[in-house]
Amino acid sequence: MVSEDEAATSLQVLRRLDTGPRGLTEAEAAARLAGLGENTPPRPHTDSWPVRCARALRDPFTAVLLTLGLVSALVASWGTAVVILALVAVSCGLRAAGERRADRSMAALRALVAGTATVLRRSGADTEPRAREVPVAELVPGDVVRLGPGDLVPADVRLLRSRGLTVHQAVLTGESAPVAKAAVDVPAAPGAAGPFQEPYLCFQGSGVASGSATAVVVATGARTRFAVAQDGAAPRGASAFDRSVHGISWVLVRFMLLTPPLVLMANAALRGRGLETLPFAVAVAVGLTPEMLPVIVTTCLARGAALLARAHRVVVRRLPALHDLGAVDVLCIDKTGTLTQDRPVVERALGPDGDDDPEVLRWAAVGAWWTLQLAELPAPDALDEALLTAAGPVGEEYDGIGAVPFAPERRTATAVVAGTLGTHVLVTKGAAEDVLGRCVLDPAERERLLGLAAREAGAGLRVLAVATARVPARTRPYTAADEHGLAFRGLVTFRDALAPGAAEALRGLADLGITIRILTGDHPATAARACRDLGLGAVEVGVAADVPRPAEAAGPSAGSIAGLTAGSIAGPSAGPSAGPVVVARCTPADKVRIVAGLRAAGHTVGFLGDGVNDVYALRAADVGIAPRTAVDLARETADVVLAEKDLGAVGHAVTAGRRSSANIASYLRVTLSSNLGNVIAMLSAGLLLPFLPMLPVQVLAQNLCFDAAQLAFAYDRPAPAALRRPTVLRPRAFLRFITGFGVLNAIADLATFGVLALALRGPDALDDQAVFHSAWFTENLLTQALVMLLLRGGSRRGPVGRAAAALAAVGLLLPPGPLGGALGMTGLPPAYHVLLAAVLALYALALRAVRARHHRR
Repeated sequence: MVSEDEAATSLQVLRRLDTGPRGLTEAEAAARLAGLGENTPPRPHTDSWPVRCARALRDPFTAVLLTLGLVSALVASWGTAVVILALVAVSCGLRAAGERRADRSMAALRALVAGTATVLRRSGADTEPRAREVPVAELVPGDVVRLGPGDLVPADVRLLRSRGLTVHQAVLTGESAPVAKAAVDVPAAPGAAGPFQEPYLCFQGSGVASGSATAVVVATGARTRFAVAQDGAAPRGASAFDRSVHGISWVLVRFMLLTPPLVLMANAALRGRGLETLPFAVAVAVGLTPEMLPVIVTTCLARGAALLARAHRVVVRRLPALHDLGAVDVLCIDKTGTLTQDRPVVERALGPDGDDDPEVLRWAAVGAWWTLQLAELPAPDALDEALLTAAGPVGEEYDGIGAVPFAPERRTATAVVAGTLGTHVLVTKGAAEDVLGRCVLDPAERERLLGLAAREAGAGLRVLAVATARVPARTRPYTAADEHGLAFRGLVTFRDALAPGAAEALRGLADLGITIRILTGDHPATAARACRDLGLGAVEVGVAADVPRPAEAAGPSAGSIAGLTAGSIAGPSAGPSAGPVVVARCTPADKVRIVAGLRAAGHTVGFLGDGVNDVYALRAADVGIAPRTAVDLARETADVVLAEKDLGAVGHAVTAGRRSSANIASYLRVTLSSNLGNVIAMLSAGLLLPFLPMLPVQVLAQNLCFDAAQLAFAYDRPAPAALRRPTVLRPRAFLRFITGFGVLNAIADLATFGVLALALRGPDALDDQAVFHSAWFTENLLTQALVMLLLRGGSRRGPVGRAAAALAAVGLLLPPGPLGGALGMTGLPPAYHVLLAAVLALYALALRAVRARHHRR
C-alpha cells in the first residue's frame, strides 16, 4: 500500500524505492519481479465440484431431503426415494453452480488490471531510458510509467509530472465525477481527507479521463489498495430464505429421526410389538416432513420469475433471490443514476448582489460554446452542456478568437471572443475561489462573494463563477497568464437532474414497508439536496466515516450500525426511527461494511448498483440488483437484472417475491400443522389400540393425496394484506403456530378415534380394523381440506379452494372404490359419516376461533 508515501515528497519516494526519473534497468526490474511477485491480485482457492456439492449437504433443508430419501429407500419405497434423492442432487448442483458463478465474477474483476502499460526501462545503468509496452503483471515498485487518456492505472503510483490529468476512481471511491490529479509535493503530514483525495496519488483500477502524466510505481499486486479492498469483501452469508428455513428444518430433522425409535420402544413396552411396527414408524416419520416443499418452492419461484420477466422485464438470475426480495426491508441504492441522472442542470444564475441575473447565464454559455469549439477537448464538459441547454442558442453572435481550456491546477477555463472594434473579451469561468482571485475586488467584497458561493454550495449545489475582461485586440495566442484584472459577473448554480419517476417509486417502496438507504460517494450536501428535490423532506445525512467499523460493532453495538444506517430498528418487523436516510462519502468498502452491518442487525438487505465499484456490495447483500445497462461484471454478479435502472421495477419485483413467499409460507403452515397433528394422533392411537391405527401403505397413500393437493399453493393468489409488509418466516413464531394448530388437529383426530372406538363393536375384529382405517383415512383428508381453506386466509375460491374440494372428494370416494380395497379399506356405513360430520363441524368452529385469536395477538 502507499501509506508510507502519503506524506513524502516525490524525491523521498524515489529514494525509498531506489529508483529515479529515468526508471529501472531491465536487470533491476527482473530481480524485483522475482522477489515481490507479479502485479496481479491474489487468486483465492477454488474448490472442486465434488467438494462444493458435499458442502451443500450441510444445509439443513438439503439434510431433510437426504434423510427423507434414505428413509424411503429403507422401507423399499423406491419411487419416492429416487424422486427425493434426485431433488437433493439438483439442490447441490444449483448451490455449486452459484458458487462457481461468484468465482467467475471475481475472476472478471481481477481481469480489470490485465493488459499492458507504458514503462520507461533501461538496458543498462548508463543507457538512456526507452518507453515500451510491458504486461501489467510485470510491473514492479520503482518502475516509471506513462499515463494517457483511456489508460487504466496499472498499479498504485505517485505522480512525478502531469498535465491536465483527471481520473475516474469510482472503482475505489464510488464518486461518479472525474477527480483532478497533479504532481505536487506534499507537507510532512498526510491530508486529512484520505489518500483517495490526495492529488499526487493514483490507484490501481482507476481510469484516466483526460490529460497525461508520468508516475513512479509504489505498490503492486496484493499491496495495492485495489487488492486490499478485494480481500475485504466478505462472501455473502446465508440468504433470507436460508435463514428462514434453518431453524425449522433442524427441528424437523430431529423430530423425524426420533420418531421411529420412540414408536418402536413404546410399542415394544406397551403392546409387545417389535420390529413389525418399523414400517409404520418410518411411514409416520415420512408423514411429518413436507416432502413437496422443493417442488412448491421451485414452482412458486419459477412461475413468479416468469411472470415478472414477461410483465415488467425483470430477470431473476437466482431463483431463491425472488423469495429474498419478498423479505427485503432495507434497500440500499446509489444516488447517481437511480435518484438522479448522471448530468447536471442549471438551477439559478445570480448576480453579485445574489439576485437572479440572466446575463450571467448568457456570458457563461458564450464561454462554454467557444471553449467547446476551439479548445479541442477530448470530451464535452457536462457543465458546459448544461449551460448551453439552459441558455439556448448563444455564442454564435460573436467571433471566436481563442480558448484556454480547463486545467485542474488553476480550476478555470477561458474563451476569448471579438468585442467592439479593436477589443477582445475574455470570458472566464471556474471555481469561485480561483475566479474571484483573478478579479479586481477589494478584500471585503471578495469575502462577501466567497460567502455567497459557500452558501449556495452548502445548499448542495455546484457553483460556477463567471467573470469577463475587455482587452485590446492582439494576434498573439492567449494563455492562462492573461486571466487577471477580471470583472466579476456572478454565479451559476447547478443541481443533479432528477430521474423520472424516482419520487413516485420511493413512495411506492415506502408503502411496501421498505426503508431506503442512499449510499453515495458524493458530498453530504449534494446528497441532501437531491433528497429534498425528490420531496423526501429534511433528511438526516451521515458520513461513511462515522459508521462504526466491524471491530467497533462487536456484540450489542451491531445495533449501532443499524441505528446509523437503517434507523434504530429492533428487528425486521419494526419500523425505522430517527436515523440518516443518506450515508455520504461512501467508498465501495464502506458500502460492503454498511450492508454487512444491516444484515448482522437482522435485516434482509437489497442493493441496487450498476458499476464496478458496486460489485462487492452486490455480493454482500441478500439480493443484488443491477440494471441491464450496468457494466458486465456488475450484471454478472447481480441476482436480479432490471430492463432499466428504475425503482418502480424494483417495487414490482418485491411484490412478485412477496406473492411467491406468501404462497410458500401458506404451504408450510398448512402442511406442517396438519402433518404434526396427524403424527401426534397416530402415535397416541398406536399406543392405545390393539392394532395399528393405519397401515403403512395407507399412511403413504394419504400423504400422496395431501401432497398432490398442496401443489395448488404454487398457483394461488395470496390475500392483499400479505403483500404490504416484508415476508419473513421467523422460526420460533412459526413453530409456535404449527404446534398450536397441530395440537388442535390432533385433538380432532383423537376425537374421531374416540367416536370410532365407541361405535366399533362388531363381531369381526378384522372388519372393525378395516372400518377404523377407512374412517380415519377419510377424516384425515377432510380435516386437511379444512386446514387448507381456513388456515390459508383470503378468498375460498381459486386453485386452493378447488384442490381442497378435490381432496375431500378423494377422502370420501377412495375407501369404497377398487383402489380402497387394494389398500385394505372399505366403505363406511352412513351412520359413520354423520359422526364424522359432527366431529368435523366442531373442529371447523374451533379452528376458526383459534385462528381469529392468533390474528388478534
